[in-house]
Amino acid sequence: MRDRSRRQIADDFPQQLTELLAFLNKSFPENHPFSRIKLSPDMPGGPEVWLLGSSMWSASAAAQMGLPYASAHFIDQRSTRPALEYYRSHFTPSDYLSGPRALIALGAICADTAAEAQRLSASSRLLIRRIRQGDTRPVPTPEEALSELGPAPDALPPDSEFPRYFVGTPDDVRDKLVDMASQLCVEELMVVTIVHDHQARIRSYQLLAEAFGLEPRR
Repeated sequence: MRDRSRRQIADDFPQQLTELLAFLNKSFPENHPFSRIKLSPDMPGGPEVWLLGSSMWSASAAAQMGLPYASAHFIDQRSTRPALEYYRSHFTPSDYLSGPRALIALGAICADTAAEAQRLSASSRLLIRRIRQGDTRPVPTPEEALSELGPAPDALPPDSEFPRYFVGTPDDVRDKLVDMASQLCVEELMVVTIVHDHQARIRSYQLLAEAFGLEPRR
């Protein structure tokens, strides 16, 4: 058991993950201090556990522990393919999974026109730059972002196979997402849309869902 009153010198995320799984599965050994902790409310079963990550470490951890893996492409697009390939080739079957299961979490912004989609995407472009600089201000307006960045979209880094965000009309974005999923051999994509205006975000999700022929949940 870790002493939380002292500053942790080393990253203890692996231990925290192991403890979380033991809590969810009620699988602490009898002599473990946490085995005496009773969860309340206590219900049968538990949530499906996925490991989300944007590095080779997360892919390795998910493979070793036999967990589903979500590649955080929207955080760092450079390691997506190698992380997925490593995860699949090193996967160890577990009580959770008999074989590897992966998805890609990525950014997408749709609008009725390509020009409007590019305008909306300026907010996320500036937000990413600010985060890298330690600036935690809220998502900027497109006008604020365009005045600082200019209208031209960011160039794809030379070591990136796919953009972090797919931007454009619904059909164009759909086709690019399908192509990416096919190339990387995944059957599921998780989309995040970061724009300043909430209604524009809802509209983006609606347009993309319609392009994929998805029906609203009742």
